[in-house]
Amino acid sequence: MALANVNFKLDADVKKSMERACADMGLSMSAAFTIFAKKVGRERRIPFEVSAGDPFYDEKNVRYLEKKMADYKAGTLKFAEHELIED
Repeated sequence: MALANVNFKLDADVKKSMERACADMGLSMSAAFTIFAKKVGRERRIPFEVSAGDPFYDEKNVRYLEKKMADYKAGTLKFAEHELIED
C-alpha cells in the first residue's frame, strides 16, 4: 500500500478540540481522517448530516430555549429591560 500526504488548514481551536477528542478515543488525527476517508470512499457520501439549516433550531439554541422555558414554568425566569433595536 502506497501512502500519500494530504495537507490542509484548520482553525487552531478546531484542531485542538479534535486532537483532544481523538486522544480520548485513543486515535491520532491521521487515523481519524483515514477512517473518515475510507468511509466516504466506501459509501460515496459524507457519513453525517451536513446542512445549512435555520440557526434557530441549532442544538445549542434549542437547549437554551428549553432551559428558559423550564425556568419560566418554575417561576424563576429573570427578565431584563433593553433598548428597542430598530433596523
